[in-house]
Amino acid sequence: MSTAPNQSKKNTIVSIQKKADSQIPITMLTAYDASSAALTDAAGVDMILVGDSLGMVMLGYQTTLPVTMEDMLLHCRSVARSVETALLVGDLPFMSYQISKEQALTNAGRLIQEGGMDAVKLEGGRQRAESIRAIVEAGIPVMGHIGLTPQSVNQLGGFRLQGKSAAAARQLLEDALILEDSGCFSIVLEMVPAQLAGYISDRLKIPTIGIGAGAGCDGQVLVYHDLLGLFNRPKLKFVKKYLDLYPLILQALQEYINDVRGGTFPAAENATSMPEEEWQAFLSLMNE
Repeated sequence: MSTAPNQSKKNTIVSIQKKADSQIPITMLTAYDASSAALTDAAGVDMILVGDSLGMVMLGYQTTLPVTMEDMLLHCRSVARSVETALLVGDLPFMSYQISKEQALTNAGRLIQEGGMDAVKLEGGRQRAESIRAIVEAGIPVMGHIGLTPQSVNQLGGFRLQGKSAAAARQLLEDALILEDSGCFSIVLEMVPAQLAGYISDRLKIPTIGIGAGAGCDGQVLVYHDLLGLFNRPKLKFVKKYLDLYPLILQALQEYINDVRGGTFPAAENATSMPEEEWQAFLSLMNE
């Protein structure tokens, strides 16, 4: 595959589709705040996902299920303020779109209007088709998400590979085709066997974004914190850790604590002082 050229213009769903049509791999990363978004955008990533994974990496939850619309809107706004080029995709959190297509449309609109996103993402296959159509008809781009859908972790019995059997693989393919027909501009394939993800990608006209789904997808997505090694936890098989920042940051924090306790910070160069004549004048005032 060819390498993507440097970009300065804002990415759109049209430019993302053109990359896929030209077999230019699409890059996507998560970001959850202004600093991570600015760095990710400066690096030249094609799309930034403000994922409900923020519940686990930013808010300390064990799953994405407790994340609310207000949580998402806060982080979406933070990211949107710092991004110039990447296409911004905001996750619809658990129970913000499952009740009705009207609820789905309302909350999708909030991520665009209040959160500053360019598109929304929601999980699920054929059961989401009606809601997706309603959102797309309102002029809001939708990214689908099938395979391992973290909001259904309790129903799936944990974070495990999906589509392992022939019947399950066929259902995933059918779901992908239904999502495409419903108007999705792209689909995330998560924790799907590599050969199945490649087969689905070949059957679709819209780009697929893989995470734990092999190299046959049109693009890839990783969680910012996993890529940089910001957590001291076992690395998932599908994650490539480009840096291991956890021990470096921990060491820096411990050095700061030791410096403060040992009296070496702050040093003279870390402080400011009044002009001597003003200091003496102050002392004189205090002695009056």
